[in-house]
Amino acid sequence: MTLPSDLPNPSAQRLALRITADALRQVRGGHPWVFESSIRSVSRDGSPGDLAVIFGDRREFVAIGLWDPSSPIRVRVLHRGSPATIDGSFWRARLTSAMARRSALIADPGTTGYRLVHGENDALPGLVADLYDTTLVLKLYSDAWFPHLTDVVEAVADAATATGVRVETVVLRLSRNVQRLETFGLRDGSTLIGSVPDRPVLFLENGLTFEADVLAGQKTGHFLDQRENRARVRELASGRVLDVFACTGGFSVNAAAGGAAEVRSVDLSRRSLATASANMAHNADRVGAAGRHHHVVVGDAFDVMGDLRRRRERFDVVIVDPPSFAPRERDRAGAIEAYRRLAGLGLDLVVPGGTYVQSSCSSRVGMDELRAAVVAGSVDVDRRLLGVRETGHPADHPIGFPQGGYLTTVFATVEPGR
Repeated sequence: MTLPSDLPNPSAQRLALRITADALRQVRGGHPWVFESSIRSVSRDGSPGDLAVIFGDRREFVAIGLWDPSSPIRVRVLHRGSPATIDGSFWRARLTSAMARRSALIADPGTTGYRLVHGENDALPGLVADLYDTTLVLKLYSDAWFPHLTDVVEAVADAATATGVRVETVVLRLSRNVQRLETFGLRDGSTLIGSVPDRPVLFLENGLTFEADVLAGQKTGHFLDQRENRARVRELASGRVLDVFACTGGFSVNAAAGGAAEVRSVDLSRRSLATASANMAHNADRVGAAGRHHHVVVGDAFDVMGDLRRRRERFDVVIVDPPSFAPRERDRAGAIEAYRRLAGLGLDLVVPGGTYVQSSCSSRVGMDELRAAVVAGSVDVDRRLLGVRETGHPADHPIGFPQGGYLTTVFATVEPGR
């Protein structure tokens, strides 16, 4: 392990907190966050990663979590109900449980890329662990984790062994708000265990080969949460397929493997589309004619679809999988309107009887709102939606609390309105 020896140890002292009645009710009900505005009193100034103990009005123990003085989420709750010791044994037990819940995926030889730890939803708030073959990517979303990093990495290795997960390399990824680790020589893309990957890591998804840039790629290197939706597109694919916001080509490759004759991948990132082409090449023996007729288009999704519409191009399957349009609550209304505009553009490009797929990864936009936006878009362009199917999270991205859900997808058959 290459963790610096001068990383601070978790403080032996604990903070004592009193929080508002509403926050107390939510924590007791399983919510993993305590916001700064909910704190009534704290016993002392704390440092990132200090253990914060929440007490009730009768001075009874309620919960314990990680203190993050630089975040609006001031406490990330680890445990509630009765007092607990937060140490290596605690981390091992929590990580082993998370990995055991993925036993079906772990046992599937056709899929070697999946999420082993889904943050708050696996009772490890602010911590994500994604596996790509034998490379584990550990991503931190809070400074509160850095004093516990040595214990957590050791516990990850132990838990992997206990659950039959083979890990040879561990890479550290940091969200943009995590900065304190740089003081200790750790930065986004640091390798903690094993050799530094000198090329993208290859892994399997439902029998298809993909590559992940685990050192600098988006998220941890690949968007694992769409695996099941991509498999459904593979089942439905035929003729011409348009993949909008294609990123690294997950839907594109599945459509080609499913029997599409031509696939067009659209994204604003030239680098992502280069990876999409590489992923298509990795599966040359599976994608047939579509691999030879895979076209990438660098451009804004709205502009590209508008141009295709003016040229009266039509596709048998259209997939629209945009990034989050609502990172803040004030963005929500604009996001819903953007989904409506995308739906109108996309639906107008589908041949009669073809398939339309649209996703949202905005936690502030639920399934009802996405469905309403797609239906509104269909009205705008005079289309009927038949056989509508809605999907949510895959098994390795469980939802453990209301705000833990973010991924919603609509599949529909498209017919003329008149």
